[in-house]
Amino acid sequence: MRYENASVTEIKKAQAPHNLFISGLFLFDLLMTPAILALKIGMVGLLIPLVCSGALIAYIYLRSRKTTSWFVDMHWKITFSRSKLLMLAYAISATLIFLAWLISLSTRDHNMSHIIWTALTRVALMPTVVLVLVTAVLEFSSYAQAAKREVPDKLAAKFPPPAL
Repeated sequence: MRYENASVTEIKKAQAPHNLFISGLFLFDLLMTPAILALKIGMVGLLIPLVCSGALIAYIYLRSRKTTSWFVDMHWKITFSRSKLLMLAYAISATLIFLAWLISLSTRDHNMSHIIWTALTRVALMPTVVLVLVTAVLEFSSYAQAAKREVPDKLAAKFPPPAL
């Protein structure tokens, strides 16, 4: 749905959540996580980008609950829905890491346990990496939608724009 009543200021404010989320994706998920793996801090080190990303998602959630301009609010809601996809990816990866831990505990040879743990944890991070890339593309398209004064039809049907 095209929302013609959005001013230039509202467009900039509607693009802000998309910029924030994309920046968080690149900083926390695509830069910090591989850096932690390369520095060999350990699996506990993966909690650092997870906590940072979680704090960003919490801020997006709280801001999406705030009421300002309809057009701006809808774009915050879009960004939070994309954040839910990212949280799903984190949950899937956490489950796979837990399973990798259980499998690595079941082996008797310490070296084999270490090899299994390393291999399976790298595989377990793949759902998050894939969904980070998917949500980045979705957010870039939403950024462009905000520039064109557009709101997805499903969201406009669920939260109709105010009557003038």
